[in-house]
Amino acid sequence: MAVELDDLGKTYDGGAGTVTALGGVTTSFGDGTFTAVMGPSGSGKSTLLHCAAGLETPTTGQVTIAGTRLRDLGETALTRLRRDRIGFVFQEFNLVSSLTAAQNVALPVRLAGRKADGSAVRSALAAVGLADRAGHRPRELSGGQQQRVAIARALFTRPAVLFADEPTGALDSRSSQQVMTLLRELVDGHGRTVVMVTHDPVAAAVADRVVLLVDGRIADELTGADAASVADRMTVLERSC
Repeated sequence: MAVELDDLGKTYDGGAGTVTALGGVTTSFGDGTFTAVMGPSGSGKSTLLHCAAGLETPTTGQVTIAGTRLRDLGETALTRLRRDRIGFVFQEFNLVSSLTAAQNVALPVRLAGRKADGSAVRSALAAVGLADRAGHRPRELSGGQQQRVAIARALFTRPAVLFADEPTGALDSRSSQQVMTLLRELVDGHGRTVVMVTHDPVAAAVADRVVLLVDGRIADELTGADAASVADRMTVLERSC
């Protein structure tokens, strides 16, 4: 399994008392699969993704990525694992405005004190359809192109899993379709594992499996569902909250 979550729990202490964001989630994401995570607002979607990717520490339970238990790692080893074995794509792209597309793709390797192979950078951009945009800065790229640069950067170290948090949330419908087609091809054509949080039933329907969260727990799962089926199930869950 690329990712295993065992009884994952996360609580926060706030002014109104303890808030439970995740309440014992157990599931797994197999190698070469595409999973969408959905749920009503406040259901724990992003918290699950951040804990699974090692960006947040769960209060209870265990995350295992490519056979490595995150809880067993010190901070230095966890940072190295996040850099080398985990890719993460955010809604807002998070590109450095002063760097070219090629420089943004190579940035994680450079920050690790290593020299990025120029041909590998060009190949990464070619894989997301941007071979001719290597020298362009983010302001010279469309939103969809910027997100594809972010995906190329996340995949540059050949991670065990790519996590994506609302990757189409800031895009128009055409750019969203392009990004989702790319993510699907990464799974089907390259055997990558993708776990994506989304609020969009159309995007979720591109995935192999849809995991539905309510109040920090898995409420349902759908396999091979179309956008209408996903939307209908989401409507039922939202009415029950």
